[in-house]
Amino acid sequence: MKDFNLAQETCQMAIRDIGCLEVLINLLDTEEIKCQIGSLKILKEISQNTLIRHTIADLGGLEIMVEILDSPDRELKCLAAETIANVARFKRAQKTVRQHGGIKRLVGLLDCDAVGSTSLTPYQAKDSEMARCGALALWSCSKTTKNKAAIHKAGGIPLLARWLKCSHANILTPVVGTLQECASMPSYRLAIKTEGMIEYLVKNLSSEHVELQMHCASAIFKCAEDKETRDLVRQHGGLQPLSVLLANSENKQLLAAVTGAVWKCAISEENVAKFREYKVIETLVGLLTDQPEEVLVNIVGALGECCQETVNRSTIRRCEGIPRLVKLLTGTNQALLVNVAKTLGACATEPGSMIIIDHLDGVRLLWSLLKNPNPDIQASAAWAICPCIDNAKDAGEMVRSLVGGLELVVNLLKSKNKEVLASVCGAITNIAKDEENLAVLTDHGVVPLLSKLANTNNDKLRCHLAEAISNCCMWGRNRAAFGESNAVAPLVRYLRSNDPSVHRATAQALYQLSEDPNNCITMHENGVVKLLLPMIGSTDETLQEAAAGCIANIRRLALATEKAMYG
Repeated sequence: MKDFNLAQETCQMAIRDIGCLEVLINLLDTEEIKCQIGSLKILKEISQNTLIRHTIADLGGLEIMVEILDSPDRELKCLAAETIANVARFKRAQKTVRQHGGIKRLVGLLDCDAVGSTSLTPYQAKDSEMARCGALALWSCSKTTKNKAAIHKAGGIPLLARWLKCSHANILTPVVGTLQECASMPSYRLAIKTEGMIEYLVKNLSSEHVELQMHCASAIFKCAEDKETRDLVRQHGGLQPLSVLLANSENKQLLAAVTGAVWKCAISEENVAKFREYKVIETLVGLLTDQPEEVLVNIVGALGECCQETVNRSTIRRCEGIPRLVKLLTGTNQALLVNVAKTLGACATEPGSMIIIDHLDGVRLLWSLLKNPNPDIQASAAWAICPCIDNAKDAGEMVRSLVGGLELVVNLLKSKNKEVLASVCGAITNIAKDEENLAVLTDHGVVPLLSKLANTNNDKLRCHLAEAISNCCMWGRNRAAFGESNAVAPLVRYLRSNDPSVHRATAQALYQLSEDPNNCITMHENGVVKLLLPMIGSTDETLQEAAAGCIANIRRLALATEKAMYG
């Protein structure tokens, strides 16, 4: 049988169709090592075929191969592990390996002394080959959460960490492949950081082997949500090789992993400074066209982090990134829309970029995202709209030109999502600066809807809600309406928060509300004076003035009442 080309699908299917698979699996169940080795050599080759993999699993071949992993014969164990690696590429097979104790046995294959040796003795070479085959099988099995947990429980992490230090790409690839699969779990991400693995992941970013580079970048992508990990990537010199790898724009899998790693590393300002030095922003903008969505999500995510710095926002505009970003607003990929809105929002803080966004109808496109049912997209769009209104030449007119736009914003105050509510309150704060638009917001019932949200404990929402209430007081009898809607007493409680930005926004809202006599009475009854008095001594002048103004209004009302009563 070995004389046939076993890599050919016709040969593979012929072996299956004439019942040879049953014979080969039966041979595995003998005590004859030569028979087992011969059978596994054929099974290893033909199990590259999807249909044959399923048939081997159906015939109980995996259970026998797992048992063979206990054999004292090294070659036999290697062949069994490598065949398991081929067969266990679908969920049911991965489960079978775990349930029959295969994970523990495969982890055991990694436990040998050949790690780190440059010139291997024949014995160490066999150990090394055994580890390679074990790692290949673990890599196939590591696609499910339960198997990842089983690898951890079997002591796989320190052994994978040891093999990460070796210099052989044929072992490193399955080892890093397993680690990057498992890095979706917090326990693995912690271990990758604490067991010194980042250094070796960074080192192998400069490997000659593209697949190994890809898995290293992918592992960094998954782990770099953590600040310490991001710092370690920088300290071990990982940012430059990541920047260099961005040039491989033809290999989309590698590009997806590298752009993902760049995105997460860019969450740290120190890393952004390095990326600026390596001209990463220019490269990323250049990659914004003709890429798969998976890559675009990462590129735009990275730009969003980088453009927290003014100089990088200017670079994006200079490299003609704004039109490319606006064009992406017409897509449907949820994660991409979230990132595009965030990035454009950051760019809109710069008047030059805002002119381009407005000219390209970007504000209307952002506003239309508020209709999207995904709350992450709604929040990201609403946050982006805030600087657009702030920096537009005629913001009031721009908002009025959006038919049904204000009603859409007000209706989002009925959302159950705290981030959506906070972002919409932020947008309302800016919209309400225009008197005509504030009148329309009022007609759409903004006052009772804002008042309904007042009993929240979420400080982010409290801050933006208080700002929105403060600005909405500037129209008609809105001050009195907030009092009638029971918004005043909950606002007083905000002053007990530990967040200074909540104090500032709340004091400003209370100052505006205190222009209404009934609100002054409610505030006084709820102990506002005692809470505001220390804030008059604050170093924040805005807070100082608002606190003093509110107390002054309450005091004036008290004096007027006293005068009316006693003459």
